Amino acid sequence: MKKLSQLLMSIKPIQVVGNTDIEIQDVINDSRKARDGVLFVAVKGVAVDSHRFIADVIAVGARAIVCEELPAKMHDYVTYVQVDNSVVALAHIADEWFDHPSRNLRLVGVTGTNGKTTTATLLYEMSRLMGHKAGLLSTVKNIIDTREETAKQTTPDHLTLNRLLHEMVQAGCEYAFMEVSSHACVQRRIEGITFAGGIFTNLTRDHMDFHKTVDNYIAAKKMFFDMLPEGAFALVNADDKVGDVMLQNTRAAKYHYSLRSMADYKGRIVESRLDGTTLELNGNQVEVLFTGRFNAYNLLSVYGASLLLGFDPHQVLVKMSLLEPVAGRFQTLRSPRGYTAIVDYAHTPDALVNVLDTIREVVGTNGNIITVCGCGGNRDAGKRPIMARESALRSDRVILTSDNPRNEDPDEILRQMEEGLPDEKRLTTLTITDRYQAIRTACQLALPGDVVLVAGKGHEDYQEIKGVKHHFDDREQVLEVFAAEAK
Repeated sequence: MKKLSQLLMSIKPIQVVGNTDIEIQDVINDSRKARDGVLFVAVKGVAVDSHRFIADVIAVGARAIVCEELPAKMHDYVTYVQVDNSVVALAHIADEWFDHPSRNLRLVGVTGTNGKTTTATLLYEMSRLMGHKAGLLSTVKNIIDTREETAKQTTPDHLTLNRLLHEMVQAGCEYAFMEVSSHACVQRRIEGITFAGGIFTNLTRDHMDFHKTVDNYIAAKKMFFDMLPEGAFALVNADDKVGDVMLQNTRAAKYHYSLRSMADYKGRIVESRLDGTTLELNGNQVEVLFTGRFNAYNLLSVYGASLLLGFDPHQVLVKMSLLEPVAGRFQTLRSPRGYTAIVDYAHTPDALVNVLDTIREVVGTNGNIITVCGCGGNRDAGKRPIMARESALRSDRVILTSDNPRNEDPDEILRQMEEGLPDEKRLTTLTITDRYQAIRTACQLALPGDVVLVAGKGHEDYQEIKGVKHHFDDREQVLEVFAAEAK
């Protein structure tokens, strides 16, 4: 419980109508959570303008309203706070309500198209291995010290984000690591959050359904680095063409990591295998349980950020060898028949290219690559033919299949993917709408030494069809096939 006057200290209202010396029981932006004594922040969202629910929340006991437009009918027992931007006001009110939790943590944000989940998760694991309590906010899950809860979105809304950070502080966490999505930057979900550091992984085509242009997408990512304070660090991938763009206006200390050129944190792949890599980090060799150039970049950023956080350099190298791959990220499974299946979250053209190039680099001409992939519905349709083309060019066989068609016709999605197939690859490409049957067929086609890549869903344990989520886990489906093979 806090006084309304205290909650308003960090914002600049246009006007306040009513008494601010009142006790607030809770802060909400969802009218369905309204109860007696709450402060309701009315936000103009993409789909819904919650200003229309002001009367409803007052009817069940809301004591104060923050809004951009004052309602026509106002009550003298309710306090109305008019602001320019309700989203920004909500961010600072949430920060105040939860006692400024990000100021009491060393919080590092990770942004980029690919590698956010792996990098954030490995930094969480590194801090734990170094003996510190830590928290994680990721696409896969949120962790408060050791307690896990399911993540509903990559970067949570203001109230959820501050609540989770507050719980981390309460649990004694010293560090926290979170993914920062481009949507969250544009929607100002990280407004009011204090970061100790930011990491940029890479940038390739994604989320064009939301951002419309690549320039808008770049600008969204850059917003995160523009807001970093003095005293924070900004660590970017020097090998990505927009890495330095991220640093242009930041007040944070600037650092680079690279596999190709001189940098503050320089890496080199010495040897790569399906079960791991010998990696050189600033001249020191270490064995890691990860495969591929894209993972070398992830590990290099983890190495750099760990040193920037003040962890002992020698101990960081020792702990690097103990880090394990994240669920659904190049997850390797060995068939009883002698082929390998890899489950990976690759759902963008660039991520798919990275994974397939890594597999080919290791397998060479000693085995075939059979790829199962699809594209999600109600998302960027422009990448569908690109995904199919890249799969076909880098695989010996391709099976196109469903991947969360959502409210779209899965067969129409697959038709759009087929448009990207090179003519010479059409006869060797199968289209199987049922994802389980596609995985099963790929495994049946595989011979000893081959690799089956099941791409797109990774850690996800559902298939969304016509708005309904059905349990579906690629890893479980592969293991089911393996079990049948062993009989």
